[in-house]
Amino acid sequence: MSNINFKTALPIFLSFTLLSSCSDNSTKNISIVQTTDIHGVILPYDFIEKKDLKASLAGSSTFIKKIRGERDAVFLLDNGDNLQGQPEVYYYNFIDTISPHFLAEAFNWLGYDAGTVGNHDIETGHSVYDRIRKEYKFPLLAANAVDVKTGAPYFKPYVILEKEKVKIAVFGLVTPAIPTWLPPELYSGMEFHDMVETAKLWMPEILKQKPDIIVGLFHSGWDKQNINKDIVRYNDENGSAAVAWNVPGFDIIFTGHDHSIANERFVNIQGDTILILNGGSRSENLAVADIKFKRKPGRKPHITISGQIIKVSDYESDNEFVEKFSNQNRTIVEYVNKVIGHSLSTASSRDAYFGSSAFIDMIHQIQLKITGADVSFAAPLSFDVTITKGPITVGDMFKLYRFENMLYKMELTGKEIDKYLEFSCSEWFNTMSGPSDYLLKYRLGKNGKPLLTDNKAWLKSPSYSFDSANGIDYTVDVSKPEGERVLISSFSDGRPFEMERKYSVAVSSYRGNGGGRHLTEGAGIESNKLSGRLISSTERDLRFYMLQYIESQNNFNPSPAGNWKIVPEDWVKKAKAREYKLLFGTDY
Repeated sequence: MSNINFKTALPIFLSFTLLSSCSDNSTKNISIVQTTDIHGVILPYDFIEKKDLKASLAGSSTFIKKIRGERDAVFLLDNGDNLQGQPEVYYYNFIDTISPHFLAEAFNWLGYDAGTVGNHDIETGHSVYDRIRKEYKFPLLAANAVDVKTGAPYFKPYVILEKEKVKIAVFGLVTPAIPTWLPPELYSGMEFHDMVETAKLWMPEILKQKPDIIVGLFHSGWDKQNINKDIVRYNDENGSAAVAWNVPGFDIIFTGHDHSIANERFVNIQGDTILILNGGSRSENLAVADIKFKRKPGRKPHITISGQIIKVSDYESDNEFVEKFSNQNRTIVEYVNKVIGHSLSTASSRDAYFGSSAFIDMIHQIQLKITGADVSFAAPLSFDVTITKGPITVGDMFKLYRFENMLYKMELTGKEIDKYLEFSCSEWFNTMSGPSDYLLKYRLGKNGKPLLTDNKAWLKSPSYSFDSANGIDYTVDVSKPEGERVLISSFSDGRPFEMERKYSVAVSSYRGNGGGRHLTEGAGIESNKLSGRLISSTERDLRFYMLQYIESQNNFNPSPAGNWKIVPEDWVKKAKAREYKLLFGTDY
């Protein structure tokens, strides 16, 4: 297996208390392959950036075919977050809702055995995920997504799979933090229960099925730093480690959601060893559990489990897969290349980290136009993208706004708007004592300097946390401590801005439901009172309305509004010259 990228070989020797379901004298080599957080990367082409990709589900197909030829049996599992991210899925989610869904056709062709739903799958709404789960030829799992009417799981809680007389149980969980990010209408009729409590509830029933292997398929990150022998954090976004620690019975847990790579052993509260695997995101890696069964009649099986992370770019795309879906490819290319207007200037998200920028102000302008709100909040959802001068296509709208958020109009006081901005700036900016200090917050090494990858620095917080405002004029003084930096002078149209007065604010549904904590920890609004601040919501995702708006304008001229700036300006000017190159590898 010369092409396999062994991150680590992790042998785990299991001594079962259950007798094997197979009584023959044999050795079986079994593999369980996980995909996760594909985010629509099916074909080897980025339909947003319009460039070839080295890794995609087409490359995964090549490896899957290969390993199926080398093992006695292969179980293929998916861990969710597939219905959002690329036009490949958006088109079949919302534009062509009559044809079979492209993702369902691809997954069925590859022969998946089970999958767990992800939060971004739920984000597409009932009409999409209810439809696609009917098209899947395998069960969709999530034991803690509970039907409020029946009290039973909305999706299947677990499935028993058997191949070559090897029986595995696959138990699914999804992050319970979904209500923090999504409007309730997207998951109407459902509530999301704690992962640990749900796993404890179902494990006795699963054990009664006497499976050879129990697999957790959790759309939730691996955050073992949250584990304490005496304290369990319930309803945690990334609760996979809490389940692994507190709920004995699992042999393998596949995690997801956090886009991280994991391949390690973990010892739980009972002293049992569990293999933890996570394949990352965007079809870049596959997580594989290799299992060797040595059996003798009447004896407990001797089972060895090891994990590997497969780098998909090491494999050429499967030509049969690509040809199979060539019609879908042509359809999506035609869709993303449709011209909807013309930009009279170029706008880059790079400028958004250093003050008012054409890229973000374009989003602000559209949000204010759609809602009629007094103030707009928005952030760069993609770290480094550009809308170039010239024709604007449907594909460019995915650059401008990558997620399928709805647009909310909410009520906030002037003081809450101020505190919201203070919180955003605390995520974004350091407190500077002079022009030689860092302006932006970076991930730092032990030497206190920014960590570099390919000679480029990483911001401490994701770019989508960096909300700026439009509709008001303000300054951010980075020489002052956090919480004392923002000075709002007035509305941009000259109206006075009053701290005690109530105003309407345009925000994404992600932010409006508490995502990023800007409204809760920042503005100080209790999470259970956010819905009471909602004035209105769009029926469709914001990108849809942006597309309509630009089509109606024909010629569009993105330019900085200039309604806010960072001071002291001479400090910022010197810092920007250094840090722009630190982030992007080029001079400003």
